[in-house]
Amino acid sequence: MRRIASLLCGLAAAATALSLTPAAAAQVAAATPDPVVFVHGFAGKGSQWSAMRDDFQANGYPADRLHVFTYNSAQSNVTTADDLAAFVAEVRSTTGAAKVDIVTHSMGGLPSRWYVKFLGGTDTVDDWVSIGGPNNGTRVAGLCSIALPSCQEMEQGSSFLSELNAGDPTPGGVAYTTFRSPCDIVIQPVSSTVLDGATNNQTGCLEHISMMSNGGVIDGVRDAIA
Repeated sequence: MRRIASLLCGLAAAATALSLTPAAAAQVAAATPDPVVFVHGFAGKGSQWSAMRDDFQANGYPADRLHVFTYNSAQSNVTTADDLAAFVAEVRSTTGAAKVDIVTHSMGGLPSRWYVKFLGGTDTVDDWVSIGGPNNGTRVAGLCSIALPSCQEMEQGSSFLSELNAGDPTPGGVAYTTFRSPCDIVIQPVSSTVLDGATNNQTGCLEHISMMSNGGVIDGVRDAIA
């Protein structure tokens, strides 16, 4: 009987511990970061995020909360946005998270913005970050626009960008952050990265790709999505 009583007491204590108050449950949820989806730029690859992913893990992010989305840079950014929507849905299903944070480099900002604005991302994205993004186009896109839809869409004044930037370029309750470098020769003009309604940051003199692995930028990204 004493063993049975002890067992019952133990079960009662466990049930009490599991019955968190709303405030305690909120604290537990806050301690688990949103999954982060990293989106590379034109002709980029997932391994370019290795420095940032390693830093995030060193600062408390579990590996299973860090997800790299890869895509065909030659296709339209609208097609990539559809693919990204499916990828985010899978991440949310796998992790059980209500929302994700999206961190992008260069052209990766464009399909992710299309997803947020037109494919329901305002309900599923908490924070969005653009590192060296051609959010208002770049003159360099003219070098490949003859052959590739994605480059045509990156040109200043393209119909794609006109639609993407029409009305509110930073819609919904998403927190938008951008980083631009005065020494970025790929995004011209560098002010193209700036978006109304976003927290817009200028870095030191950094090359376009090296922004992804720069310690100051990485710290800024972590702070932006914290």
